[in-house]
Amino acid sequence: MTMTPETTRSETKNSEERIDVLFYVQHLLGIGHQKRAATLTRAMNRAGLSVAFVSGGMDVPGLDTGSAEFYQLDPVRADGILFTKLLDQNDQPIDKAFKAKRAKDLVDIYHDTKPRLVLLEMFPFGRRQMRFELIPLLEAAKTSEFSCKIVSSVRDILVKAPKPERITEMLAWVDTHFDHVLIHGDQNLIPFDKTFHPAQDIADKILYSGYVVDEKVDGTPHPTDGIDEVLVSTGGGAVSERLIEAALNARKQSVLKEKRWRILIGHSLPEKLFEKYRAQSDNNLIVERSRPDFTSLLANCALSISQGGYNTVMEVLRAGCPRVIVPYSGGLETEQTLRAKLLSEQNALTYVDEETLTAEKLATAIEKTLQNKQKPPSSLNTNGAENTATILSNILDDKPLQKFLKNG
Repeated sequence: MTMTPETTRSETKNSEERIDVLFYVQHLLGIGHQKRAATLTRAMNRAGLSVAFVSGGMDVPGLDTGSAEFYQLDPVRADGILFTKLLDQNDQPIDKAFKAKRAKDLVDIYHDTKPRLVLLEMFPFGRRQMRFELIPLLEAAKTSEFSCKIVSSVRDILVKAPKPERITEMLAWVDTHFDHVLIHGDQNLIPFDKTFHPAQDIADKILYSGYVVDEKVDGTPHPTDGIDEVLVSTGGGAVSERLIEAALNARKQSVLKEKRWRILIGHSLPEKLFEKYRAQSDNNLIVERSRPDFTSLLANCALSISQGGYNTVMEVLRAGCPRVIVPYSGGLETEQTLRAKLLSEQNALTYVDEETLTAEKLATAIEKTLQNKQKPPSSLNTNGAENTATILSNILDDKPLQKFLKNG
């Protein structure tokens, strides 16, 4: 377990002081959950909430968690798209001793920070692999000498639970441990019960924040980069090769072939593969690693092509640039495709199926996008970061939450 070197709690906090929110986040494959959590953390900071950000995943370069105290557990990741094993930073399967140490470290952080509220990303609707440390944390909160609210932080769409008993298990955990379930979505687009059918059983605990969008997308555009370019982005990069290959080949036959193309490749793509793609660069093709100022490029670009992760979709919608979305659909993934299809039906984006993706289909989608007048759904709630900070503040201050309830 490590903290950011510039702050240690003993230097900054009296032992009797309590942190407002302990935010636990575990990303296993992509980095979208971590980026959304960072956006939420900055919003909490702006609202005056103190936050301890606990990360259980691998390092994410450029992650901005504002003024939060940052705790890094011994990192783990999934072994692949089916999430069958957890691996440590040396790509070795984790064992009982590793799990025991992580569980102890997490409970120690809880007792050290004395949070008024614990916010768990995805659990119990995901991250079941991490129950070896999350159940001890929840039990510690239940038996602690200081009171603490427990809230689940969940995106709009869930991957379907593979077995009925898992649904029963989720509901039991919510009933036993959680005060609220905070959905980072808009019930008017995708109500939670669309992908979690027994949501009605916990309706009294469900709150909707709206969609979370990085506030930097509303900032100043980059002074040079991205201007009139085709911007191809691949998120964390772990599952990006199909899109990169299609984009490189679509460029040659696209109506935008004379423009500069910029391909941003996430840091999870191995360096050898990255260098293979970068070697194809020319005067009108830039291949580089993903950048923390990605949203400043969106404001400049002629067209965006991206995977369909939650964060990227909301960022391109807010930026207003012409957009083609190729949602990742491998492994157990279903949420990107469902969200993209629903938004494409409202002419908010151009959807291309990754399963049948070719350079020709991508080039056709580009032409279609330029001919269409895309528009984000006018009623879509994208104030999720600010609303989350308000909701958590209201929970801590015992203020009304009616406007954030289903049909509230």
